[in-house]
Amino acid sequence: MTGTTLSDRAIIRISGEEAKPFLQGLLTRDVLTLRPDEPRWTGLLTPQGKALFDFILWADGDDVLIDCEAAQADTLAKRLTLYRLRRKAAIAREEGLAVHWSPDAANRPLDPRLPALGHRWLAPAEPGDASTAFRAHRLSLGVFEGAGELGQDQTLWLETNAGELHGVDFDKGCYVGQENTARMHYRSKINRRLIAVPLERADEKRQRAALPDLGLSIELRRVEDIDPAILPSWLASAIAEQAAE
Repeated sequence: MTGTTLSDRAIIRISGEEAKPFLQGLLTRDVLTLRPDEPRWTGLLTPQGKALFDFILWADGDDVLIDCEAAQADTLAKRLTLYRLRRKAAIAREEGLAVHWSPDAANRPLDPRLPALGHRWLAPAEPGDASTAFRAHRLSLGVFEGAGELGQDQTLWLETNAGELHGVDFDKGCYVGQENTARMHYRSKINRRLIAVPLERADEKRQRAALPDLGLSIELRRVEDIDPAILPSWLASAIAEQAAE
């Protein structure tokens, strides 16, 4: 790996006196308690609880920085603008910072989804690109992100394994898609899971994305049809616990 910059990520800055309250009513994670160097993975959902966008939140004083998929950054900014109405919050691309990643950078924050993902931070861009290395590492751990893997308006937020990856606060106030998300959680009704399977075992009817370069197929499968042997340990444990309830 050369460099630490993730060139496939972009940053959106939400500023203004109502920046945090504005996001609080939209996103699956609590924004009001966001702290510096304690990033949070969150989702912007449909009213039915399906993933539209996923991204990581960072506190920067009273501002909030959104670490998101670069290919979706402008679309996300437009969607947030639709929700803003008369809120005193500004939404703009932050061009002076980039997202960085390293599997071993002890002085940097851990990825909020899973410690094994490594360390992540924001700083000006540097030469080199770690995007391919991070993608391979992330998918080897069964962690998915972005429109191409999660789908847009296709997959329920908890079906993306967001509960296990710290992508939702079940005790915060209302947000878009909360009703169905909370119902699934409290009734333990997560019947399907987004998983990675070897490409030779792919089921095209359930496929979200085929990744020939990694020999993987990302699929939404019914829990009872999943072979536990192909699951990462963190997800296998979660499914086993749900089955035992």
